[in-house]
Amino acid sequence: MQSIVETIKKKQLAAEVVAVIANKADALGIQWAQEQGLVTEVLEHKAFASRQQFDDQLATVIQTYQPDYVLLAGFMRILSPSFVEQFDGKLINIHPSLLPLFPGLNTHQQALDAQLQWHGCTVHFVTAVLDHGPIIAQGIVPVQQEDDETSLAGRLLAIEHRVYNEVLQWLVEGRVRLLETGRVQVDGVAHRAFAL
Repeated sequence: MQSIVETIKKKQLAAEVVAVIANKADALGIQWAQEQGLVTEVLEHKAFASRQQFDDQLATVIQTYQPDYVLLAGFMRILSPSFVEQFDGKLINIHPSLLPLFPGLNTHQQALDAQLQWHGCTVHFVTAVLDHGPIIAQGIVPVQQEDDETSLAGRLLAIEHRVYNEVLQWLVEGRVRLLETGRVQVDGVAHRAFAL
């Protein structure tokens, strides 16, 4: 989230972060966003009796800001199908693997356990299926012999920021199109893979 905000300023993109929303009051991103003067909201998921009640309230809060896109960044909650449907074509996520490989958690360790030579991240439109959906862009890093989960995650973080920020610029420029086939087209971009 911080990288997204800083990229908008640095590149002077015609974009505005209308709100930063978290489900934990102690999220570092909320504190940073407040220090930048951004509008913030905290909606504690534990205060709701069910996931659906939380998602319904979250959707209501988001709708008050009328965003063109909802960019997920470190939001570690499974969203209900009804929530995803409300923001169909507007909900974007980044996942630390080369989807469809390794949906869910512990992706770096899974890549190491599989003895892959390359690991990566995927920016995609969110669907009701966990860590699934039309891929906008991917980034890759080599897996080194001495890597452990921490070193691999750390090296991938730089490429995650690069890929998500590039996608942000494409969205702002109106270049990303979700086709009826379920695939993504980015106008003026020959390939959508980034390497560190």
